[in-house]
Amino acid sequence: MPRDPIDRLRVEMEELFADLWQMPRFARRHGAFRPQIDCYRTERPEAFHVVVELAGIDPERVQLFADEGTLIIAGERPRPRSSGRVYQQMEIDYGRFVRQVALGAEIDVDGAKATYKRGILTIVLPLAKKPAGAERIEIPVRIGR
Repeated sequence: MPRDPIDRLRVEMEELFADLWQMPRFARRHGAFRPQIDCYRTERPEAFHVVVELAGIDPERVQLFADEGTLIIAGERPRPRSSGRVYQQMEIDYGRFVRQVALGAEIDVDGAKATYKRGILTIVLPLAKKPAGAERIEIPVRIGR
């Protein structure tokens, strides 16, 4: 956690620019979807956690990759098709998405676990004792009950 105002400002600016690069300007008009994400680290066990809000998405169709210090989460929430609908209000976002999370630490990709339960995808990435290789690794999603 940043300790002084300059560090807090730097973190906020980095988050703002990361958000801008994650979703093109005015993309919502064109059916883009951007799931919300929380990221945090724990000391016991030493791990990096990513929690993604993915209501209405088939977890078997979510793609997770760890690639060179970045976690990539991709998928799609399709709009239900039905004739005869006349919308009064449309606020739910649908469409394809890709989110990238800078990990900021070496992780043990082989020990990574992803669980989907009640519309929430939880990814736990243990911190590595030694530097990881530069290859792209897919992380399977397990459906929780």
